[in-house]
Amino acid sequence: MSTPTTDTLSTPTPVLSFSPVVLSVPGRPVDLQVRVSAPATGTNLPVILLSHGHGPSNNLSSLNGYAPLANLWAAHGFIVIQPTHLTSRTLSHLVAGAPGAPDFWRSRAEDMTHILDQLDVIEHTVPQLAGRIDPTKIALAGHSLGGFTAALLLGAGLTDPDTRNLVHLADPRIKAGVLLAAPGRGGEVLNGPMAHQWPIIGAVDFSTMTTPALIVAGDKDDPQHFTDMGPDWHTDPYTLAPAPKTLLTLFDAEHGLGGIAGYDAAETTDENPERVTALAHLTASYLHTQLHPGAPTWQTACEALMAGPDPVGRTESK
Repeated sequence: MSTPTTDTLSTPTPVLSFSPVVLSVPGRPVDLQVRVSAPATGTNLPVILLSHGHGPSNNLSSLNGYAPLANLWAAHGFIVIQPTHLTSRTLSHLVAGAPGAPDFWRSRAEDMTHILDQLDVIEHTVPQLAGRIDPTKIALAGHSLGGFTAALLLGAGLTDPDTRNLVHLADPRIKAGVLLAAPGRGGEVLNGPMAHQWPIIGAVDFSTMTTPALIVAGDKDDPQHFTDMGPDWHTDPYTLAPAPKTLLTLFDAEHGLGGIAGYDAAETTDENPERVTALAHLTASYLHTQLHPGAPTWQTACEALMAGPDPVGRTESK
């Protein structure tokens, strides 16, 4: 059974999850470890690379986080690959003095490229996965700092703060992306108390982020620690990037978007399991349509979740 191209996602199936898959990367201070989640059945399966954020928990910002998204995506026909980036608190004692610390902005993006370079290794390491991946259908998602990482891989430029050179890390194998509560622009608006600790955030140029992407922002996600722009700052990757882009604004959602980083995570300020489920369905539907051109999956999901007396959010596109 291959992934369907009808107007809906596949019927959910049991999920197989395998970790860690250990990938050797020359020059990286520790091996790259990933979790792979896949549906128990199906062939010609598309891939979603999922980049974690940099939250306060010890383990959610690693291959062990974001189960509410990874499990649903995998159940509906995607292979989800989650690396532990060098920014993870689980690695702090090993990489504190490594080149690129503490933000590891280049390494985070390169992790995804290394995963794609070794997709065959992953396929033959994970039990029951061999022969089931469609390597032409690759998508990328990232939350918070992971959204920053995703932007670079989708084409955004970045001015290296050390060399002042413009860096591009886009990977053409990635056909579509989802940015979840991603950082916005720099410049004068990057004026919050945390801005001086993360100047790399303001070094991104969205004008070259040409890959199709869905930008997800919560209308109550106020990043006062970075800017006084309010929740609109998180819509910058939509506003400042070229088409084709779609903006999904979730009503009453804060930075956790209802709790995507982990089941029952105490750090979630806006816990809402129904919102998380809706978001997981919407993002899966968007990526399904992008990876299967002509499939009305995204339109069908929007009609189901945006209509009625209590819509979860609103969308606009360009």
